[in-house]
Amino acid sequence: MEPKAQILVVDDETAIADLVEVCLKNEGYEVHKFYTAQAALDDVARHTPDLAILDVMLPDMDGFTLCRTIREAHLFPIIMLTARVEDMDKIMGLTLGADDYITKPFNPLELVARVKTQLRRYIRYNHGEAAPKTPQEYDLRGLTISKTNHKCTLYGEELALTPLEFSILWYLCEHRGQVVSSEELFEAVWGEKYMDSNNTVMSHIARLREKMHEPSRRPKFVKTVWGVGYTIE
Repeated sequence: MEPKAQILVVDDETAIADLVEVCLKNEGYEVHKFYTAQAALDDVARHTPDLAILDVMLPDMDGFTLCRTIREAHLFPIIMLTARVEDMDKIMGLTLGADDYITKPFNPLELVARVKTQLRRYIRYNHGEAAPKTPQEYDLRGLTISKTNHKCTLYGEELALTPLEFSILWYLCEHRGQVVSSEELFEAVWGEKYMDSNNTVMSHIARLREKMHEPSRRPKFVKTVWGVGYTIE
């Protein structure tokens, strides 16, 4: 019998935390529920979860800081919950290391679907996939990415990429010299239908460039073809 995935839930609104807990337990997940950031950090130090759902507004530490603190040592998926419109720019900037976000009020079915999507991707990333295609590594002018050990280095320095960031970069390397549209990239990496108003790809590209120390206006590797998509030449 497979072990249950462990989900960390942090929200100081008891009703919301309880609702999320019930939804996830009904799907067979083990839930670690907390109402403060510090309690959550203490738990992460004892038991590394498979995924975390973090509220932005917490009494002792804002969710952005909590997310960045977790990211210093862990790469498991993080979904942010927010009820404030002004938080969206920060989240979509994704400088904090989140993999996804959900606005309140939310549909419990959508929340569960997002959790399942992130867990599937994280499991694939950590355990590999059967019958992989060749090549398993690309070396592009100092940028090396390997699907065998899921490592990426830039000029010899290893980049701490999340599973999503790795998948985006790998897909672009697979299609180097071609322009990949946001729609194609989203559907290939996220495995979901692309919506016209979806800025998720742009936000993850921005965070990827930041980790690669790429200037946004004149990047050396991941380049934007305005109105079309992205390319690695």
